[in-house]
Amino acid sequence: MDNKNNPNSLIQLFRRLWVHIHKKRKVQFLFLLLLTLLTSVAEVVSLGAVLPFIGILTQPDKVLSSPWLQDFINLLNINSGDELILPLTIAFGIAAIVAGILRLLLLWVSIRLSNATGADLSIEVYKRTLYQPFKVHLERSSSEIISGITQKVSAATGVLLAITAIITSFFLFSSIMSTMLFVDPFVMIVAGLSFGSAYSLIAFITSSRFELNSISIASQQTQVIKALQEGLGAIRDVILDATQHIYTNIYQKAILLLMKANGENRFMNQAPRYAMESLGMVLIAIFVLALTNRPGGVAAALPLLGLLALGAQRLLPLMQQIYGNWSVVAGSHAALNDVVELLEQPFPAHYFNSKKLPLKIQKSISVKNLSFRYNESAPWVLDNISFEIEKGSRIGLIGTTGSGKSTTLDLLMGLLEPTKGQLLIDGFEIDDNSISSWRETVAHVPQSIFLADISIAENIAFGVPSEEINMSKVKDAAKKAMISDFIESRSSGYQEVVGERGVRLSGGQRQRIGIARALYKAASVIIFDEATSALDDETEKVVMEAIKNLGEDLTLVIVAHRLTTLKNCSKIIELNQGKISRIGNYSEIINK
Repeated sequence: MDNKNNPNSLIQLFRRLWVHIHKKRKVQFLFLLLLTLLTSVAEVVSLGAVLPFIGILTQPDKVLSSPWLQDFINLLNINSGDELILPLTIAFGIAAIVAGILRLLLLWVSIRLSNATGADLSIEVYKRTLYQPFKVHLERSSSEIISGITQKVSAATGVLLAITAIITSFFLFSSIMSTMLFVDPFVMIVAGLSFGSAYSLIAFITSSRFELNSISIASQQTQVIKALQEGLGAIRDVILDATQHIYTNIYQKAILLLMKANGENRFMNQAPRYAMESLGMVLIAIFVLALTNRPGGVAAALPLLGLLALGAQRLLPLMQQIYGNWSVVAGSHAALNDVVELLEQPFPAHYFNSKKLPLKIQKSISVKNLSFRYNESAPWVLDNISFEIEKGSRIGLIGTTGSGKSTTLDLLMGLLEPTKGQLLIDGFEIDDNSISSWRETVAHVPQSIFLADISIAENIAFGVPSEEINMSKVKDAAKKAMISDFIESRSSGYQEVVGERGVRLSGGQRQRIGIARALYKAASVIIFDEATSALDDETEKVVMEAIKNLGEDLTLVIVAHRLTTLKNCSKIIELNQGKISRIGNYSEIINK
C-alpha cells in the first residue's frame, strides 16, 4: 500500500492526531511557528555579525570600506577602523544575547505547549474510554487501557515535542545554512552534503530497527502494567500459594524486553552525534588547509574560519536534534497508533443529549422477546425471554452458574444492548437516546462493593465532588441502610477513611454502604447482584433486613444463590441455559 494513503503511516497518524488537538493549542502552535521564524532571524543576525567582528580585529581598514557597513559607519561618524571595534563588539554581544534569549524562550514554549497538548490528549482518551459501552469494556484488558492512557499517551506527547523540535531545528538550520552559503557557497555545500548524507544513511539503516522496537515497546508496556496488576491484585493468593517468583518472572521478562528496546532506541538516537563530531573536526581541518592557501593567506581566511567554526558549533547540534527527534518519532510509531485509535473511540449518542433527567417508572418494566449474545459467532446467552416487573415489587432471580442471570441484570440496567427484543419502561422502548436517563434511576449493589480510599460520606455519595455532598442526604441514606449507628460510633464519623477497597470495614458494613450509595442516588430501581452471597448467615440477615425495610416505592431485583434469601420477594424468576424455566412466588418455587 502507498505509504501516503496508509492510515497507519506516520504522516496519516499525524493528520489523525491533529484532528483531536484543541483549537486553542493549534493557535499556540502557530505562535510557536512565528517565534521560530523570529529566532531564525536572530540567529542569522548574530551569525552574520561574526564576520565583521573578526574582520575588524584582523583587517580593520578592509572592514571600514565594506559597503554593507557604510550606513552604520556614517551614522556613528566613524573615521578609522579602530573606532569600529567597540560598537561592533557591542552589536555582536547584543545580537548573541538576543538570539540566546529567543532560543531559551522557544525551548520553554515548545516544552510547555507539547506537555499541555499531551495532557489534553490524555484527558480526552480517558474520557472517551469511560464513555465506551459496557460491552467494549468486557472485551478489553484494563492493563491495555491503563498503559494507553499513561505510558503510550506520554509517548505520543514525546512525539509532539519531537515534531516541534524538528520543525524549529529545521528553521534554525536553514537560516544558518543560508547565511553561510551566502558567505562561501562551495564550503557550505561540501559540508552540508557530507553531514546530510551521513545522517540520511544512518536514518536509512536504523529506521527498520526503530519500527520493530516501537512495536516491542508498545506491547511490553502493556505487559508490565498487566504483571503489576495481577500480582498485586491477587496478593492474598500470591502469598498463600508462595507464587511470588512466578509473578516476578513474568514482570522480569516484560521489563527486560521493554528496557532493551528503549536502550537500543536511546543508543541509536545519541550515537551519531559522536561520529558527526569527528567528521566535523576532519572537515574543519580540510577547510583550514584549503582556505589558508587562498590569496591573502591566514589573515584573509581568519574571519571566514571563525564564521565556519561558530556555524559548525550551531549546525552540528541542530542536525543531531533533527535526527534524534526523528528517531523518537520512528521509535514511537506503534504507541502513537494505539493512542490515535483510543482518541477515535466514538462517543455514544446520549453523550450529546444535554437533558438527562431520570426516567422514573410509573407502571412497570417489561422485557419483551429479549435475546442476547456477545457477537455473531458466540452462543446465545439469553434466548427469547419475556417478563414484567411492576413498580414497587420485589423480584427474585435464580439459576445455576451460566444460566444468564448477570447478563439479564446488565440488560435491565442498560449496560448491554439487546441483540433482539426490547426493554420497555411504561411501554416506551429504551434506545440510545434514552439509555442515559434510564441509568440515572437505576442503582447496582454487587457482591463486591467498590469502595475508594476516601471517607465514608464520599463513598456513599460516590462520584459527587466532596464540596457538593449533601450530608443530610448521606445520613438519611445511611439510616435507611442500617449503617448509621456504626458510622456515628467511629471517632471521625462520616469522615472516617475506609482504606483501599474498604479494607477497614467488614463485608456486611461494605454491603450496607453500597445500599446507602444506591439510596443517596435516589434510584427508583435497585439491583442486588448476589449482594449477600459472600456473607455469613448472621450478617446476611442484617443486610436483608436493611433491604426489606427499604421504601415500598422502590423496585428491587435480587439475585441470590440461596432461595431462602428471596422469601420476601413478590415474584421469583428462574433461568436455565438462557431461558425462563419457572416464574412464581416463593412458596410456588420452593414446592416444585
